[in-house]
Amino acid sequence: MSLSIEEVIAKQEITDLVGRYMRGLDRLDKPLLRSTFHDDASTDYGFFTGGPDEFVAMAYNALKEHLANHHMIGQVNIDLDLNHNRAFGEVYFQAFHRIVTDGEERDLFISGRYVDRYEKRRDEWKFAFRSEVNDWARNDPASDNYFTTNPKSLRGRRLDDLSYEK
Repeated sequence: MSLSIEEVIAKQEITDLVGRYMRGLDRLDKPLLRSTFHDDASTDYGFFTGGPDEFVAMAYNALKEHLANHHMIGQVNIDLDLNHNRAFGEVYFQAFHRIVTDGEERDLFISGRYVDRYEKRRDEWKFAFRSEVNDWARNDPASDNYFTTNPKSLRGRRLDDLSYEK
């Protein structure tokens, strides 16, 4: 199967969009996260359905008390319909959340897939619809002591993260 230059570019732009979404979650960067959605987009996460503004508020409120978040992207399957400026995707993910429950640090892992519809409007791909399908989860006591034994290591942060320095 050979792809045209337009198809390769579209797939890369959509993959970059998915990366910006993940960065917006991990850094709690509300403007960045919001910028990945068209204004009339919708989301369905099972426990939450709504538009982009409501989703960003929900995600921020759900993650702001976490000590850390780390979302990783796995395989990205994109079916293009360039005649209609849309595409459909299935994006595998694994999300790590360092949470505190009853005073105990815990590691919550959630893995699954995003099932998406993307639309290109005004020369930019964004989410028109995003849903999250969870395939498995684990909630374990935190077991690492890396930062205790390596206190000078650089740690990921929210908006004051090293990656925001230019």
